[in-house]
Amino acid sequence: MAQDIVPIELGLPQGDLVTLWAPRWREDGEEWEAFLGHEEDLYAFTDTAHLAAFVRTAEDHDLIDHPAWNHVPALTVAELIPAEAHQYDLVGVPELVAEEPDTWTIGELAEIVSIIRSLADVCELDEVHEILDSADGFAVLDQGTYPFTGRDGERLWNDLAKTVIDKWDDLLDALDSVVTVPEVTGPELDKAAEELAAFQAAAEAAAAEDADAEEESDEQADEAPVGFWGEVGIDPIKIISDGSEYYTLRCYLDDKPIFLGKDGKIDVATSVRGLAKYLAVGEFDDNDLAKVSTWEDVHSKATDGSLEIDVEEDNTYVLQGLNEDLAEGVDAVDPVQLDLAVELLTDAAEWAEDDSVATALGQSESLGWLVSFILAPDPTRLAPSAPFDAESAAWAKLVQDFEDRLQTR
Repeated sequence: MAQDIVPIELGLPQGDLVTLWAPRWREDGEEWEAFLGHEEDLYAFTDTAHLAAFVRTAEDHDLIDHPAWNHVPALTVAELIPAEAHQYDLVGVPELVAEEPDTWTIGELAEIVSIIRSLADVCELDEVHEILDSADGFAVLDQGTYPFTGRDGERLWNDLAKTVIDKWDDLLDALDSVVTVPEVTGPELDKAAEELAAFQAAAEAAAAEDADAEEESDEQADEAPVGFWGEVGIDPIKIISDGSEYYTLRCYLDDKPIFLGKDGKIDVATSVRGLAKYLAVGEFDDNDLAKVSTWEDVHSKATDGSLEIDVEEDNTYVLQGLNEDLAEGVDAVDPVQLDLAVELLTDAAEWAEDDSVATALGQSESLGWLVSFILAPDPTRLAPSAPFDAESAAWAKLVQDFEDRLQTR
């Protein structure tokens, strides 16, 4: 993981507080991890203006010797606002475990438990580790839904939920006991408060403009012809990988992807004509896409020979070459190509109920950290440093797993 300092938000009993987290970094052959604080105190603030004023003036805290600290006092208030991926609702965990253990619930809980363990390590809160170690489910959250399937998985989830019900207040109290909200006053706070107010006003204005633009775009879209594929809500897609081209179909139902195929295998053809022929003569009794209400419209057109398959640019996915580009580093990767590739791999894994992609692309993994930096560049973050052999190999494994899903017809 890159040397970095990350603004985070912690949902605690005393409110939503912001602070800084330095994920693990190596220095002089040793591994370190730290939060903004001093000795036994974890410093946290009621808003980003107070955090900004503090980091611009404070001279004695545990992050002062971090290799990236010299960048932090120069950050704007907006740059110190925690990204959504770094907002951890610790108080909301009891409500979270009341949900079914699906991909999203387990993913969110895994991120929360990971930051809690980091807090417990840095602040030496043995009680917190004891609570998390008292139920086996906490240790396997990073494996996704698989450990929580079947009768044993249900028991594992229920034990975890019971631990939360019985002991979560104790865990929160332990964390709360080390949190200190330093008093911040003076002209630096006034300046930071003005920055925050200006940013919020600009964000609200931009949101209003976006809403107006979206409304106008929707109106124009309503007026424009959508074509056959738009009417049926199914998209032809093209995949370029390993020197070959593949064509298949995909749609979204309640925001969940559905591919032409079944049992995690995607039916593909190596040409548009081949796909049209397969759609006309193939067997689709058990095919997942055949369960979509508009499937018969597609099948009928394919059967009578009138089906035209046109792939739009944003449904063309080029996996070719990304492995080598990632090995070279951030500047060698086309972020648009990578973003589309991530979309395809994520969609296919979600449809197949496979959590491996979500796990590998989580920001706690080195590949996920690199990908997030490329797709959401931030000049305040230190760029990931080479070598990227491990990240390249992890990406290659995801692509290979995806290619193994393809079933040529």
